[in-house]
Parts: sequence; C-alpha cells; structure tokens
Amino acid sequence: MPLNRRKFLKKSAATGAGVAIAGAAAAPAAEAAEAAEQRKPGHPVKRYSLTVMGTTDLHGHVFNWDYFKDAEYSDKAGNAMGLSRISTLVDQVRAEKGHCNTLLLDAGDTIQGTPLTYYYAKVDPITAKGGPVHPMAQAMNAIGYDAAALGNHEFNYGIETLRRFEEQLDFPLLGANAVDAKTLKPAFPPYFVKTFHVPGAKPVKVAVLGLTNPGIAIWDKAYVQGRLKFEGLEEQAAKWVPKLKALGADVVVVSAHSGTSGTSSYGDQVPYVENAAANVAKQVPGIDAILVGHAHLEIPELKVVNEKTGRTVVLSEPLCYAERLTLFDIELVFSKGRWEVESVSASLRNSNSVADDPKITKLLTDEHAKVVAYVNQVVGRATETLTTVDARYKDAPIIDLITKVQEDVVKAALKGTEYASLPVIAQASPFSRTSEIPAGNVTIRDLSSLYVYDNTLVAKLMTGAQVRAYLEYSAEYFVQTAAGAAVDVEKLTNAGGRPDYNYDYVSGLAYDIDVAQPAGSRIKNLTFGGAALDDAQQFVLAVNNYRANGGGAFPHVATAKELWSESTEIRTRIAEWVTAKGVLDPKDFASVDWKLTRDGTPMF
Repeated sequence: MPLNRRKFLKKSAATGAGVAIAGAAAAPAAEAAEAAEQRKPGHPVKRYSLTVMGTTDLHGHVFNWDYFKDAEYSDKAGNAMGLSRISTLVDQVRAEKGHCNTLLLDAGDTIQGTPLTYYYAKVDPITAKGGPVHPMAQAMNAIGYDAAALGNHEFNYGIETLRRFEEQLDFPLLGANAVDAKTLKPAFPPYFVKTFHVPGAKPVKVAVLGLTNPGIAIWDKAYVQGRLKFEGLEEQAAKWVPKLKALGADVVVVSAHSGTSGTSSYGDQVPYVENAAANVAKQVPGIDAILVGHAHLEIPELKVVNEKTGRTVVLSEPLCYAERLTLFDIELVFSKGRWEVESVSASLRNSNSVADDPKITKLLTDEHAKVVAYVNQVVGRATETLTTVDARYKDAPIIDLITKVQEDVVKAALKGTEYASLPVIAQASPFSRTSEIPAGNVTIRDLSSLYVYDNTLVAKLMTGAQVRAYLEYSAEYFVQTAAGAAVDVEKLTNAGGRPDYNYDYVSGLAYDIDVAQPAGSRIKNLTFGGAALDDAQQFVLAVNNYRANGGGAFPHVATAKELWSESTEIRTRIAEWVTAKGVLDPKDFASVDWKLTRDGTPMF
C-alpha cells in the first residue's frame, strides 16, 4: 500500500464502511417495544439533550505560554490559550451535562504552529525508533477527544509524521475528502459514529463527518502529490451524509477544516472552494451542525438555511489556539418511532475564565521544559534591535535578513549549474507585527518569532515581466490613499482583507509603490542594477514553498520552472546563517529597496 492505512482499515473492518462505533445499540425487538410504548395515548414525549463540544486550530498550544517571548501568553483582549485550559472547560461541561451526554471534537491544524510542535517533528521526532509520544496526542487523549478532522497543517512535516501522530491517538483523524491518489478510496476514516443510550427509549446515534481543506494539494504539494488527492467539501458531504443517514444516524455533525466565507486564497488553481463550510450547510441536506475551522475567526453561532429542505444548520467556529470552546446544544424529541432534532444552538466558552488542569500540567511539564530550553539557546549576538513593528509599510532590515538568507542558500545550491550566472532575488513577508530581535544575545526563539511558519525554500525561474506583475499583485495589499490625505498606518494595509502574509518584499530590485494609484498600476521606478528592469531578463526567485505552490494566488510563480527545492525549514536556515556569522549586523544584510509614495512623493 502506498499509504499506511492500517489503523483505518482495522477500525472499518467490521463494517466495511469506515465507521468507528462507540457503544452498542439496543436489540431491534427492544427498540420496537420502546417505540410502541412511546405511541400510547397520554404517554409523555421523550426528549434527549446532547452537547457537542469543539475546538479548532490548536496549532500546538498545550499551555498558556508564549515560546517566542518566553513568558505567559497575554494579549490586549485578555485571552488565554492552551489545551490545559480547554481540559478544565471540558470537565466543567461534562459535569453540567453528564459525561454520557457529551461529545468532544476538533476541526484540525494540531501538530504545527509552535516551537513545541517543531521540536517533536524535527529535534526529537516522534518518527524516530522508540521516539516520544507527541505532546498534542498525550493531551488530547487525556482530555478524551472523540474525533478530529484533518487540518492542512497536519501535512507540513510529511505523511510519515502525520501517520505516526495518527497511530498515537486514541481517537480517529477524519478526512472524507482526503483520498488515495491511485485508488480514490478514503485514505483516512471519513466518519465516526457514537451511540448514546437513553433510559427507556431508543439509543441516539450521532455521526461525525470529517472534511479537510482542498488547498493541501497546493500548500503541501511536495508531500502529497501522487499520493493523496483532496476533493471538494460540498461534493464529498453530498456523498457521505446520505450514507450516514442510511446507517441510522439521528444527528449529523460535520467537523470541517474550512472557513465560512466561500472564498479561496489560491484563485482557480484548485477547482474546489477553500472556505466552504457555509456552502456545505446550504447545499447538503441532513446536516444539523458544523464545527468550523481554518479561518482563525471567532463565530459563536452562524445560522445557514439549507436550500433544499429549508432547515436551519448551525455553524460555530471557536477562536484558534484553544482560546475558546464551542458548545452545540442539541435537543431531540422522540416522534413516530425515531429521534428527531428539534433545535440546535451554539455558544462559546472562554479559556480565560478557568485555570490550567493540573492533570495536563503534570502530564506535559517535562516536554514543555525541553522546548523552553531548546528555544532559549543562544546562536549569535545582534549589534542593534531589529523589529517588525513597521515592516508592513517601511522596508525593514529584519525582513531583509530573511531575503538575504534565502538568496545565499539558493546561490550556493545552484553553484555549478547552468543557472549559476543568473541573478537571485528573494521574497519575504512581514508575518508578525510584534517580532523583535533585541540587541545582544540572539536565541532560537528570537529567530523563530521572525519566521513562524514551517515553510521551506524553492528556486523558481522568472522573467522581468513576471516579476513586475508579481510586485503589482503584492502592492494590492495597500489601501488606495490620495496624496495629501491624512495617513493612518492602521488603515493603510490589508486592502480587501488580504492578510500580512500575502504581502511580499522582493529583494535585489529597487521600486516605489505609489498608493495614490489604483491597484494594478502602483509599481514605479522599477530598476535592477541601477537600470530600468528589462522584461526579458531572467531571474531566480528564492521563494517559500507556500508561495511557490500557489499560496496567495500570486501570478506566474506557481507555473514557473522549478530549479531547486529542499525540505529544510527557512527558519532553520536563518538560525544556521546567524550561527555561522556569530554577529547579526544590519550592514551584512539590510538595504532600502522599496518605499511607499503618493504621486511620486515618499510617504515616510
């Protein structure tokens, strides 16, 4: 088998349909007798209350700790985060509702996002012989999750790491639309069914359908191409929900690693919608609730009317990093021999309202301490403080550090090839607004905060004309601002909702971005080597794999010829570069390549 589906096949062997069933249903004769009893005149209506709890986009947050600042996590809103807090909330809900009347789900993006997850993927990897059990697996098992959907970031460290994590879990990782590329059969369990016993009545069957993000085909192309395919959420839900109903599901819940906006960040490169959760609710009959993920938004309750049935489907997205817990309260009534969903409501509980669960603290203190020690290793010394505070709208030396490292790595990789004589330029994004490398000792955590994603490096062949189009697209990030108008830097960026990570610097060129002009005609005075850029000139673009594979839908780069790529993270390359230099001095990497203007006049 090209993929290790042993666990999935073992679970589904009894049914042949990929169902993990918890609990046992009552005998058919007993069910018939119960139904007859319900139909007697004057018999009280039988009701059942079920609570489905959900988290999403945990991204490796076990404790309320900021590894980048080496301190307790805090933000302006007073949020707290981490599975240790979620554990306390879950225990509270189980005590209130009755443990036997609750279900706990997650909507994906679990094993990437913090130095903790990096450490157990790369430094002390769970894939090593006799290797550790992933801290996220330990925590989620201890809390008692029933099922989780696959997130796109589950694939960031390759399929071997994901499969090992899957084996370490006491619950299934669901992904109905993640299929084997050759057989087109499910590569992960599509769904999970749990049976809830109701005294004096027929049991309630709850089916959970897991759906992941089609963008994985782009974002982690290097790992999944030829091995896995990712189909549309709407199409796969339409295929599986009727099957769940046929299996006797009284309640159907979808756990979807997909936002609600109906939009995609990758343009038309994939024929499926990235943020399709609301589409699923609208188009596919038979769904009662959808746990939403991926978008990192807080949606307490969103009601969507199904176009075919007119029934309301309730969606909820808890805030990422274990900052919130969603509660779907589902009321059922027994009518005409079967359970029917009478109402669904959703609400959120806040992790900042509770303390850490001592059970989780005790379980993972050692793992946490190892990671803290790792990220506090000193790798060099900075001659001055470098910060990303204004990097969105001013050419900041700290971003030049990223492009310099990428340039150097790609130049070394292409040495001795036919492309060695081509100029190397590089892209980088201002990922964080708060990253800082202080003057003095530089640690791994300082550099990790600068590059928070586990991206790897790719070299692409681009022409001058393509680079120009790339820069114009990037410049759409700025809000059109008339010359002479007051400038509020908080309102200058993120036009059309574009996130900071989809705005790129490009090194090795000089250019102005005239924000008084409409999008599409903002790049002015574009030069290379002191002369106007030649549209026919060839360049090697050192670019991260997310962008190289089409993330952000930047023009030309996804289809450009790939000259080289590697699996070492850019963050690691930055640490290696600083370690080799010993001293982090802006004179070794910083240059002012671009500036914002209005009608030719510099803004800053």
